[in-house]
Amino acid sequence: MSTILQPFESRNYRLYFGGQCVSLIGSWMTNTATVWLAYHLTGSPVWLGIMAFVSQIPVFFGSPFAGVLADRVNRHRLLIFVQTLSMCQSFTLAFFSLTNRMTIIHLLILGCLQGFINAVDIPVRQSMVIQFIDKKEYLPNAIALNSSVFNMSRLVGPAIAGFVLAACGPGICFLVDGFSFLAVIGALLLMKMTQHVARARGKHPIAEMVDGVKYVYHAFPMRLLLLLMSLFCFFGVPLNVLMPAFARDVFHGDARVLGFLMGSSGFGAMLGAIFLAMRKQIKGITRVITGGGILFGVGMVCFALTHWLPLAMVILSMAGAGGVLIMASINTLLQTLADEDKRGRVMSLFALGFGGMAPLGSLTVGFLAAHIGTMETVILNACIMLLGITIFYRQIPHFRATTRAHIEQQKAAAIQTGLQVNG
Repeated sequence: MSTILQPFESRNYRLYFGGQCVSLIGSWMTNTATVWLAYHLTGSPVWLGIMAFVSQIPVFFGSPFAGVLADRVNRHRLLIFVQTLSMCQSFTLAFFSLTNRMTIIHLLILGCLQGFINAVDIPVRQSMVIQFIDKKEYLPNAIALNSSVFNMSRLVGPAIAGFVLAACGPGICFLVDGFSFLAVIGALLLMKMTQHVARARGKHPIAEMVDGVKYVYHAFPMRLLLLLMSLFCFFGVPLNVLMPAFARDVFHGDARVLGFLMGSSGFGAMLGAIFLAMRKQIKGITRVITGGGILFGVGMVCFALTHWLPLAMVILSMAGAGGVLIMASINTLLQTLADEDKRGRVMSLFALGFGGMAPLGSLTVGFLAAHIGTMETVILNACIMLLGITIFYRQIPHFRATTRAHIEQQKAAAIQTGLQVNG
């Protein structure tokens, strides 16, 4: 079987992948409708930053505790619960929008509620990927395929949302998203999971959370990866919140132009994810991260200087590919390096980097754009990102040496555990 299709040998992964295909398209429709509605209600890039901050900052506060929870309870049942909450939140957005009661305050409150849901959903979902596949060696391909479906939906969802927004308004986007959650909830209910064995709860949750932080801090490869991801989430990811301003003020378009811009970025990201899924081994992935950072940084500088929409869409595709090469590769390395009993806490720190840096970056980007201009803000952030990837590149030799040592320690610990069990 082709390398890219290996994870589909697992029935649970096939179900999960199919459910995500449907649900994530709806989620990206809501994402696009939300930023467009926020800009329509206020007309200010500052509010775009505030909206992104409010919807993402709960992940910063909640994900460390969610990581401890994910390492303690049945992750499968917990994931079903949080997906159901997300469905209810989307239907609530649809209600306020379709009844013409939506204000920026409603949007902020509901965005904040979704942020708290995501604080649990992200570490649980990320740490469960390895449970959906039958063979651990398929993990890098499974993560890359997850990124491909995420970015496929990032291509399709905003494009559909653009036309739906122009024809019917945001309420229909929210309604479609609500129903789309039935696909992933149904897929999770159909899965046949191995019996969950509860982990001993000898320590207080705070102590376990601290143990997870110490574990990552003392592992140089994971520490470096999380620092790079945090840098990207502060200076790179938040640039998406400026897309409505580019669509209306630079390209003089409507919601359909916003859909084209976000869809172009998603198209490139999907291609990047497919490239990762076709890789047969994890070796050389640090070069992939470096190349992705350069592609993203250079792409965003060129995008900021472009005023012709077709060229801007091509450049955004390049930047989107670079972004997913960074994030998916970091995700793969973290899950490969993490011990099973700490996987939830490691992935909660992954979510923490996103949930802490992205909202702060969004808030900063919004204020910068209002004071120095959208084009100047994009160029500044992209240049800082390029500086960060240069520093990472210089650390690669040490990264590889410490990674090999970490993996050898894992193997030794596994052998010792096996001897104790058999003895």
